[in-house]
Amino acid sequence: MIAFVSGTVAALSPDTAVVEVGGVGMAVRCTPDTLSTLRVGQPAKLATSLVVREDSLTLYGFADEDGRQVFELLQTASGVGPRLAQAMLAVHSPDALRRAVATGDEKALTAVPGIGKKGAQKLLLELKDRLGEPTGAPAVGAPVTSGWRDQLHAALIGLGYATREADEAVAAVTPQAEAAEGAVPVGQLLKAALQTLNRAR
Repeated sequence: MIAFVSGTVAALSPDTAVVEVGGVGMAVRCTPDTLSTLRVGQPAKLATSLVVREDSLTLYGFADEDGRQVFELLQTASGVGPRLAQAMLAVHSPDALRRAVATGDEKALTAVPGIGKKGAQKLLLELKDRLGEPTGAPAVGAPVTSGWRDQLHAALIGLGYATREADEAVAAVTPQAEAAEGAVPVGQLLKAALQTLNRAR
């Protein structure tokens, strides 16, 4: 079991970070929230979970140990594999998922791509006593502060996009950020920004 990787960030893509560990580049699949905290050339430490399949070894990375634990607990529910578990953590923070399960919030789970109403009901039943109690104040992911534009812009530059492309992507998601009621996670905005950039290419 590889519990964490620590080293210099060698490369970033929309869903993967390459961390150099002892001269070896470890490819780690991460959520947009986690990727937004990383910069090429800077040191990083990611909690990791190794998923072993017959034809592959995939390392999933998280900003902290809590994210890794929730990722593994989500997969104890039938029908939830690593990709869906990561998609759930891309949309909601670990605490937001605990809150959704604790309060039976179907709507929160159906916000995750790949989860329909029946799937959400099933997950709420199966995960009820597995994720534990929410610990923090209600929030969905990292809330957008007045400096969200700078955070988003820096994350896009870190992923290798040109300044002009980053400027256009930030402008494209500004209405979404301003129209949102309450806090919107920067990771969610990053995901939307990446989609606009992919369409433009």
